[in-house]
Amino acid sequence: MSGDAERLGKALAAEHAAVFAYGLIGARTSGTLRSKATRAFDAHRARRDQLRAFVTARGGRPAEAEPSYSLPLVPSTPTDAVRLAVQVETGVTAAYLELVAADDPALRKYAALAMQEAVARSYAFRPAIGTAFPGMPAAAPPASPGPSPVSPPASPSAPTGG
Repeated sequence: MSGDAERLGKALAAEHAAVFAYGLIGARTSGTLRSKATRAFDAHRARRDQLRAFVTARGGRPAEAEPSYSLPLVPSTPTDAVRLAVQVETGVTAAYLELVAADDPALRKYAALAMQEAVARSYAFRPAIGTAFPGMPAAAPPASPGPSPVSPPASPSAPTGG
């Protein structure tokens, strides 16, 4: 499988999982939260269909959705639903982060826009900045500071009287 085809496959798999998760979120919520989940469901379904078309146009066979997906949690409260939605969007962002490295400039642009939408959706569910670069693996914590290689400047000496 070529690099672009593999990246498209990963993005498609992420969209399949997102559609599944938002179906569950929508079924277990109401009001404004359900409306947000429905909009997210529709957006992910549209992206999924576009990715399927990209794969087909390149002579590939798009993977079908799994009958079920293992989720990090099954939402039983609105807080759980929001937490799951944010995790879904983070996973989708990570999948598109790989597609941004595609050889085809049109796919790179598509992936960048999809990442932007996923991060905006995540923020709409929980308006907080989680990481500077959503979708990127967390950086290792900085090493503990050691002795500085540069000595501090010497303090000026007081003039001596004379």
